[in-house]
Amino acid sequence: MPYVRVWIHFVWSTKNREPFLTGEIRKDVFQHIKENAKTKKVHVDFIGGYVDHVHCLVSLGTDQTIENIMRLIKGES
Repeated sequence: MPYVRVWIHFVWSTKNREPFLTGEIRKDVFQHIKENAKTKKVHVDFIGGYVDHVHCLVSLGTDQTIENIMRLIKGES
């Protein structure tokens, strides 16, 4: 039986690329995104970024779309 896994690398920035994600705020936001994704059955393999943007590596499930995953993750953050 074949096995396929699709990985999506999302990158998004803060509004107007403001350097909002500093110090503890960045850690809290990343942790919140991971927990939120888990409750919505979205597998986040890695999350990182800098003061003005976020990188998120997500495994796409068989019943998930890129649009839906991005809405669930980014919309909540």
